[in-house]
Amino acid sequence: MYVLRFDMRAPASSPASIAELYRAAVDMVAWGEANGCVSAMVSEHHTSSDNYLPSPLVLAAGFATRTRTLPIAIGAILLNMYDPVKLAEDMAVLDILSGGRVSYIIGLGYRAEEYAMFGVPMENRTTVIEQKIPALLQALSGQRFEYQGRTVQVRPTPLSARGIAIAYGGHSKAAARRAGKFGLDFYANGGTPELVDIYEQAARSAGKAVGNVIVPVPGSAQCVFVAQDLDRAWNEIGPYMLHDIKMYREWEGEDRTAVTSYARSIDEIRQENGPYRIVTPDQALDMINTSGPLMMSPLVGGCPPKHGWASLHLLAETVLPRLAPGAV
Repeated sequence: MYVLRFDMRAPASSPASIAELYRAAVDMVAWGEANGCVSAMVSEHHTSSDNYLPSPLVLAAGFATRTRTLPIAIGAILLNMYDPVKLAEDMAVLDILSGGRVSYIIGLGYRAEEYAMFGVPMENRTTVIEQKIPALLQALSGQRFEYQGRTVQVRPTPLSARGIAIAYGGHSKAAARRAGKFGLDFYANGGTPELVDIYEQAARSAGKAVGNVIVPVPGSAQCVFVAQDLDRAWNEIGPYMLHDIKMYREWEGEDRTAVTSYARSIDEIRQENGPYRIVTPDQALDMINTSGPLMMSPLVGGCPPKHGWASLHLLAETVLPRLAPGAV
């Protein structure tokens, strides 16, 4: 019982080619559907020196064509980098292609380079996103409406009878309020439990139904590998985890999210026992029984697919069979 997450970092230091990593991601998701995976997730960033995934809907479409029932989540999709009308069209087509299996978490974005690349003034980002969220939601409804002086009507409409599942993500009080204001579920990527109350109050004040809220436990595992020989696995996989940590720390600055680690070496990652972990099968079983699905990032930091596959196969062969009936 696990989630497969891919951001497709492919630094020059990785021995795996970009093409190899993308092929592996699609193959892993197809394999995962038949081997205990509960969801596949893709993320988004732009103009990254290590080739972070910039087009999550395209990769999600690849996943959809290789699977039949597996839920696929795009989190986060950086709405301010899109025309909401064109995005609604792409979301509608992907909803049809996937049979309604793709959900979204909208993110505000925090990198000045991305905003500059798409010509959106970063100082106006909250105003812009509060204009684009209702436009996106109305476009997905299939109704005719006016947006910025244009007449808009999206066709075809999404397949999902209840509409495409869309949440808002973030870890600030403003993010919680924004999710509630627009009647979206709220999936925090950090923060404190008070965000739940802030979200619920904002939803009620706006006359919206209170939706689902997820606030991760601080220090919870966000990138997990399973191995029998931990020392060997840390030597093989640790450098790619460290790359991921360094990149996020460089981007986030003093900000802190669920994936933030202050480790400066592989030994420090291991001692931290925080977001990035390599665990034995027994430890993996305990984690699932205690906290639910493992967050697996089998290609973290451009990790060669052979290491990701070894972790996944070990999980399927030695952990999943020992879960209680019905758990997978």
